[in-house]
Amino acid sequence: MTVPGFRMASKNKNIPPQIRWTRRGGRYLVTNDSGSFISLSAARFRRYVAAGLPGGAAAAPREEGFIRGGLDFTEQARRWRESNAYLGRGPGLHILVLTLRCNHACAYCQAGAAGTSSRGTDMKPATARQCLDFALRSPEPGLTMEFQGGEPLLNWPVLKEAVLYGEKKAAAAGKRIKFALVSNFSLMTPEKAAFLEKHGVALCASLDGPAEIHDANRPLRGGSGSHALTVKWLKYFRKKFGPGSDLGPSALLTVTRRSLGREREIIGEYVRLGLSSVFVRPTAPIGLAPSAWKEIGCGAEEFAGFYRGCLSHIMSLNRKGVFIREKTAFLIAKKALAFRDNRFVDLRCPCGAGLGQLTYNFDGDIYTCDEGRMLARLGDRLFRAGSVFRDDYRRVIMSGAVKACAAASCLESQPACSRCVWRPYCGVCPVHNYHTQGSLWGNMADNERCRVMKGVFGAVFGCLEDGQDGAGIFRSWFDQ
Repeated sequence: MTVPGFRMASKNKNIPPQIRWTRRGGRYLVTNDSGSFISLSAARFRRYVAAGLPGGAAAAPREEGFIRGGLDFTEQARRWRESNAYLGRGPGLHILVLTLRCNHACAYCQAGAAGTSSRGTDMKPATARQCLDFALRSPEPGLTMEFQGGEPLLNWPVLKEAVLYGEKKAAAAGKRIKFALVSNFSLMTPEKAAFLEKHGVALCASLDGPAEIHDANRPLRGGSGSHALTVKWLKYFRKKFGPGSDLGPSALLTVTRRSLGREREIIGEYVRLGLSSVFVRPTAPIGLAPSAWKEIGCGAEEFAGFYRGCLSHIMSLNRKGVFIREKTAFLIAKKALAFRDNRFVDLRCPCGAGLGQLTYNFDGDIYTCDEGRMLARLGDRLFRAGSVFRDDYRRVIMSGAVKACAAASCLESQPACSRCVWRPYCGVCPVHNYHTQGSLWGNMADNERCRVMKGVFGAVFGCLEDGQDGAGIFRSWFDQ
């Protein structure tokens, strides 16, 4: 990116190579392609970009890739390669939608869940086996099979069958396989819990905070609260597995208007339950949420303020010896500080749709991602990539849906994104763009998700730039 005072014809080796920058308060944040960053005062930034002026070399370390002369291309290439290791693999996340039925009536439901008595919306055993056979054709040596719904525990026999069949087939194929369950836990029993523990199924639930907020967002069908049931089983698994277990349990926080201003209470609920992480996410404008937006929705600026409050409180707790991390900040820090692939399909370039994940609907139809499958539930099957019954692996991966998502999410081809300071850490969502703006490419100048992510990045890098111990706290999260 061209910056003030940057003379492209200059042969001075102390000037910057390709960089991206933004002004933040009285300082300038500068990033490069490998994901390194530096924060400079206004005076040092002016010296840095002014070719030939003294002080340029001293303002930015050569080893981080911010000085043209003496660039260590081998190190820069290594950092980029490790941060983007997913580009050399196939889809590793495979989502099985076991049923569309659900016993909750969540205000922001994205999945288009059906009632518990609905017929023809459960995955059959033969379909589950076919989905697993298909997933194991991915060249990725380590697969994660994630069970979703609806409420996947409503189709417990097929969930159980899929785990047993998947273990057997993966062993025969010489591949590693992990299973994960995303559930509201309301239908959990000791027998089911024992099976999940025995087979190493990782567990995740939604927890929107204290009972008052959670029950308003996520009532059981019929109107009664669900918080008590969720908390019961979070406590059960937390005690059963102990701290730091790979099986969790973990929890997701969906931010609605009811959450605003209550950051400390919500994070306090996670701490009270002994949970080691919280995943702070905005309400997605898919499914039921748009019709209830006036009641539950919040804009990008409101979400960013809430996120800053949560992250600030989490950092404060860590300084007091209370370990809890926020997942998005953790994923961003892994790239910015450790140059490691965060294995999170939403923050990739190109995005993970089809290349990092595939979603298998209850009927065996394959979608680029779960959000694409959700749009199909609304009647638009643009993101359908094939069927486990009619298409082979190559045909699905080479489908128009996968190619279109890859092309639309290459940030180098997005004019605003290619020049953005957050480019090394970010990723766009073609499904969100298409659903909200009518184009897979979207318009970043007026894109709500883009504004949300800028707010999140600003909060995370604020912790890194504040001169305290933000980087140290983030690094302590990596090995927990």
